[in-house]
Amino acid sequence: MPGMAIARFPSTILDCPDPGVLATFYGALLDWKTTVDDDGSWAEVRADYGQCICFQQVADHRPPQWPGQEVPQQMHLDLMVDDLDAGEAAARELGATLAEHQPGTTFRVFLDPAGHPFCLCVD
Repeated sequence: MPGMAIARFPSTILDCPDPGVLATFYGALLDWKTTVDDDGSWAEVRADYGQCICFQQVADHRPPQWPGQEVPQQMHLDLMVDDLDAGEAAARELGATLAEHQPGTTFRVFLDPAGHPFCLCVD
């Protein structure tokens, strides 16, 4: 049947050394509920409307490089904000690092506490 979804609520899963740390970071950044499994190997943040980002523990995790590709970034999150300066201040307070290489003016590239690049963007 054309137009009928096969699945719903796609999730993004990030590999990382400590899922609880990353879930706490993104939970605070997005104001989403944070859940960490008892053994600490899996965590997620979930919006009240169902969308989620998950984090899985990976031994010997190597963070991606930005902008270099010796260890490719493979994926990143674009998160919308109303004001880049205010968004940057809040993200840095939570533990984000502003990336040295900044290729645009309508977005800023950051590294989360595990080294994954993500962008704060304005329309």
